[in-house]
Amino acid sequence: MNLKSTITIGTRGSELALWQAHHVKARLEALGHTIVLQIIKTKGDTIQDLSFDKLEGKGFFTKELEEALLNGSIDLAVHSHKDLPTTHPPGLTIAAVSEREDPADILLIRKEKADITQKYSLPQQAIVGTSSARRKTQLAAFRSDIELKDIRGNVPTRINKLRSGDFDAIMLAKAGVSRLEIDLSEFLVEELACTEFIPAPAQGVLALQTRESDTELIALLQAINNDSVAETIAVERKILNLFDGGCQLPLGAYCVKEKDTFKVWATQAANWDDIPKRVFLSSNSTHDLAQQAVALLRINTPKQVFITRDLQSSDYFSRVLLKYGYGVIGQSLIETKTIQFTNIAASDWVFFSSRNAVTHFFNQKPQLADDVQFAVIGRGTEAALRSFGIKPDFVGNSAVISAVGKAFAPLAENKSVLFPQAKDSLQSIQKELPHTVKSSDVYVYATEAKKEIAIAPSDVLVFTSPSNVAAYFDLHYTVNANQSVIAIGQSTARALERYGIKKYVLPASTDETGLAEAVFSL
Repeated sequence: MNLKSTITIGTRGSELALWQAHHVKARLEALGHTIVLQIIKTKGDTIQDLSFDKLEGKGFFTKELEEALLNGSIDLAVHSHKDLPTTHPPGLTIAAVSEREDPADILLIRKEKADITQKYSLPQQAIVGTSSARRKTQLAAFRSDIELKDIRGNVPTRINKLRSGDFDAIMLAKAGVSRLEIDLSEFLVEELACTEFIPAPAQGVLALQTRESDTELIALLQAINNDSVAETIAVERKILNLFDGGCQLPLGAYCVKEKDTFKVWATQAANWDDIPKRVFLSSNSTHDLAQQAVALLRINTPKQVFITRDLQSSDYFSRVLLKYGYGVIGQSLIETKTIQFTNIAASDWVFFSSRNAVTHFFNQKPQLADDVQFAVIGRGTEAALRSFGIKPDFVGNSAVISAVGKAFAPLAENKSVLFPQAKDSLQSIQKELPHTVKSSDVYVYATEAKKEIAIAPSDVLVFTSPSNVAAYFDLHYTVNANQSVIAIGQSTARALERYGIKKYVLPASTDETGLAEAVFSL
């Protein structure tokens, strides 16, 4: 193709698809080329009465665009990458990918229905609209009480259905809402962390598809190709490919590169109404990373698991492990006792590093300023805070405490921070804060080991705090060579090391999903 001639871009006609096409058009025009758009309707656009999992085949939103490429009526197709099947028709290729918009999913909730004491602020028995099998299976796993209803249409259409009262909440990709710059102020918006609610492979990325024979156009498109995005989404797309899936498969995959380490989260269920299995892996190379993730998802080797936390059958950790045949016994090896306090320092922030700190602090009904902000070390502690009707302003997203502290530090700059904590707290977050932060501590509880506890033999030991580690070994229990050990975070890992345990697994996050991933990834 002569690049001095006009390049025709094929696109769907929705507002979001047109935004995507105009975005690519502007990038190419900046390189001095003449671009025109051609709107093409796809099967996914014309069939609006069926959910994605009821449509036959793959490529609901891409097949007609690919046919237009093959017959020469367009030169370039711009796709939402997550809609593309992992195998291309002969003669076509993905010549470039865009930068990645935030790949997170979001929940839009009618404000009069929102209940911040519940996970994701969804009220009990909420009616939630989504036609994605991936979203259905993950949301139902975390909130088994909700009712899921199919919803179709472009982004503004779905928002109007929420506005009209057809649903209590709907799920959308944050990328689409951000690109369309939609005002969401009338709703409560819950952004779901990609490491907990795993997005679709390549979500938030645009794929630029053309003919393999158009070598000049392919060379041109390299000027707008994002190599780093291509590297990480290749892992996600390979996972999808190995499951021979399309966008209707209840599968999520998310890969990031942090310094020299690739981290990948993956989740998959047999059907949309099953609890999905999930795994986490890290490596200094993408080589075979997708294959390893898929092997862990496919191969099930149930084990007996003991966790140093009292559990209920409704807890996510219990339900997901039991679903896949694991035995689960949960028992805290410690007791907590409230330490009464009288006065607390006036602060801009209150930071909680454990569930127990939240409970023992608020049970004493502290007097706090109306504008105080709240931070928590992870999603487990967030759940405890929500039970008191408070949605945190900062949630840590790593089992590495120094990483949580560094992420919180910019928010605390030149502010005062109160740390309700255990009497024997290691104050790990405080050590990461700059000297401009005025921190103050208040002891709200102390721990005491229980006596004469019988612990059933287990293949996997999950330790949830340094004090539980101490209690375990003070009861003269040991760790044998055949047992796997998981430490919920760095402080717990250091406690294990003090007892001579050098081999342990640190999960990606200090919550039930992170612990479940760690068990499944053994």
